[in-house]
Amino acid sequence: MDRYERIVKLHRLLKVNRTGISLERVIEETEASRATAYRDIAFLRDALGAPLESDPETHRFRYEQQGGEAFELPGLWLAPDEVYALLIAQQTLNSQSEGALAEALGDLTPRLRRLIGDRVDQLGRIRVLRQGSRRSDEQVFRSVTSAVLERRRLSFSYRARSTGETRSRTVSPQRLTHYRDNWYLDALDHDRRALRSFALDRIGACELLSEAAEDVPEATLDQHFSGSYGIFSGAARAIATVRFSAHAARWVADERWHAQQQGSFLPDGRYELRVPFGNARELLMDVLRYGPDAEVVAPVSLREEMKALLTLARAGYG
Repeated sequence: MDRYERIVKLHRLLKVNRTGISLERVIEETEASRATAYRDIAFLRDALGAPLESDPETHRFRYEQQGGEAFELPGLWLAPDEVYALLIAQQTLNSQSEGALAEALGDLTPRLRRLIGDRVDQLGRIRVLRQGSRRSDEQVFRSVTSAVLERRRLSFSYRARSTGETRSRTVSPQRLTHYRDNWYLDALDHDRRALRSFALDRIGACELLSEAAEDVPEATLDQHFSGSYGIFSGAARAIATVRFSAHAARWVADERWHAQQQGSFLPDGRYELRVPFGNARELLMDVLRYGPDAEVVAPVSLREEMKALLTLARAGYG
């Protein structure tokens, strides 16, 4: 344990143990020699200004009653596991935002890397793999993030994926959502007076407006964007029942398809999953991943839609 780790450990011990800790406890917890433990205590008190005192009767070290509770280590003092967690989080966010957050993080990342010394070379062992992700414009990502957090309206051009048509939109941003390796803006579309979800990779030139964003109640947002399966589905209109073979059941039972899903094992080992849905397409695409191990049972309209998809797929193979 290096000095940095020992000081952090010592500080936390003193914060938790308000009645004080013995020198032997300091030595044991920080894995230091007796002389090193004394030097660390002196450094914490004299160099870092900790309100540290020793009890002449019990020979225990403690923070003073006055000021000890409020004292924190100056600057950036984190335990190694906290530094690792922050670096991994930063690496994950950068990969998901095409590096758009790198500039915003400024010199924090180099500082964090310096804190772990030679172990920084091992960060390459942490891999963040992306699948099916689409590239978003860096400036668009920053503008959208600013609009969401600063609660300002946003104007942008948007190219619809289904028609390829580009239109201007003025919205009140509500949430920035990361879903299946892609970013989406949940917003109130002022032209349509309706809630919409916009894929960031389809947003063109955008402008932060001076007008304050119109807030939509959290309950309304949850009902619209989270009430049914898939990000574009809107409010739920039915409950889908899907049965999976005993072979697939062990995986499906551990998967989270929807916050309000219900599932149970059948007597023959199969698994029955029930999820609310609005627009069926995304749900059916996920069911198709399981091939012959999945069967849409209800409602009848959803089952028929699955039949049509399978018929079209089969026709493509002659």
